[in-house]
Amino acid sequence: MADDEEHGGTFRLAGASAIRVKLNSEGALAILQGTDVMDDLVARAQRIAAAASAGGSGGTFLVEQEVTTERARVVVVTADADAMVAEARDRSLTRAVDAGR
Repeated sequence: MADDEEHGGTFRLAGASAIRVKLNSEGALAILQGTDVMDDLVARAQRIAAAASAGGSGGTFLVEQEVTTERARVVVVTADADAMVAEARDRSLTRAVDAGR
C-alpha cells in the first residue's frame, strides 16, 4: 500500500469508475473526541443506568466518561454491592442495554 493510501484507498462499484477516498484522520479524531459524540454517549449511558436501576433488584449504577487518545468513552458500572448482586443474579445491567438505543 502506498503512503498516500494509508488512510484511504480506491474502491470500485459495479459498473462505475474507481472512486478514490482519502480520510481526514485529524477530522475523524476531532469528531470521535468531540462534545456531540460525548453528549450522545452520556445520554445513552444514563438511560441504561436508569433502566438497570428500575429493574427492581436494587443497587446503584453509575455512568463514567472519559476522552481517550482515540475517542470519547462511556461506561455504566455497578457502584455498590447491591448492584453487583443485581447484575450477577438478575442481569439487571445486561438486560438494560437496549435502553441505550
